[in-house]
Amino acid sequence: MELREIAELVGGSVVGDETVEIRGVTNIEEAGSGDITFAVPPHLEKAAASQAAAVIIPSDISQFAKPAVRVDNPRMAFAKLLEHFTPPVAVERGVHPSAVIGNRVVLGQNVAIMAHVVLADDVVIGDNTVIYPHSYIGAGVVIGSDTLIYSNVSIREGCQIGSRVILQNGAVIGSDGFGFVTIQGRHHKVPQVGNVIIGDDVEVGANTAIDRATTSSTVVNRGTKIDNLVHLGHNVVIGENCFVVALTGISGSTKVGNQVTFAGQVGSTGHITIGDNCVFAARAGIIGDVAPNSFFAGFPARPHKEWLRAEAYINKLPDLVKKVKELEKRVTELSPEG
Repeated sequence: MELREIAELVGGSVVGDETVEIRGVTNIEEAGSGDITFAVPPHLEKAAASQAAAVIIPSDISQFAKPAVRVDNPRMAFAKLLEHFTPPVAVERGVHPSAVIGNRVVLGQNVAIMAHVVLADDVVIGDNTVIYPHSYIGAGVVIGSDTLIYSNVSIREGCQIGSRVILQNGAVIGSDGFGFVTIQGRHHKVPQVGNVIIGDDVEVGANTAIDRATTSSTVVNRGTKIDNLVHLGHNVVIGENCFVVALTGISGSTKVGNQVTFAGQVGSTGHITIGDNCVFAARAGIIGDVAPNSFFAGFPARPHKEWLRAEAYINKLPDLVKKVKELEKRVTELSPEG
């Protein structure tokens, strides 16, 4: 594609030679003479010095050292180009002969049920949904339209999956919640009879586990994106458009608001409430309710600025200990007994 065609595709305007031919899309470091990349501050100079044929830049940049496309959101334009230059792999529609289909299963139009998939009784699958090989869909599961379920996913009985959902390889939806009653040193299992409800436009990462509720539902609301190796305990409710990054663990019955971000390895205690628009830095340990619009870090999690001050003091501790020892020595020397 010529650069002017790319500008039309992403709704941008060209700076420089609009006839530059683009053959691929990649990052700044790997871009070659036929590639387009994107850059935002502070990476504009790096992109200008790269081998890329052209660069997608913010619309407030009027001049650039290379041919460029100015757009309001370079990251979104880059994503659109990646999708255009690398279309999804074509999937043959229909039910593979090796798939196991239970009784009273309802399949929408244009679905793909691949090799060795198991659909238990009373499953409902919406239009255009694709289920990759070796996945298990339990009894009574309802899955919406345009959903992608990759290989080795397990969706246990009674769970509900929305439309345009992506479940990456090995995700487990609806495994039993961790509930036990201990009597005289022996642990007795509490039946986990609830389910999991996944809203529309949710993505769940590889090998993530979302436990079914003890009663009622564990819920992940619309638009939330969950990374790999995340664990959501039973009866957790996650709001809309949240980010849950890898190795995060949210304990049972925690209620999370909308637009909340959990960075990597965040952990929480259970039965707490987290308000809207909160951000938790990596490895934060949440031990109580958190008000909306908070930015927390550390363990136990506390306001980010407070945590930064505490970390600065901790770094000074060796010098403080040394000074205290010197002062103790001087006091001892100056005392009558010294």
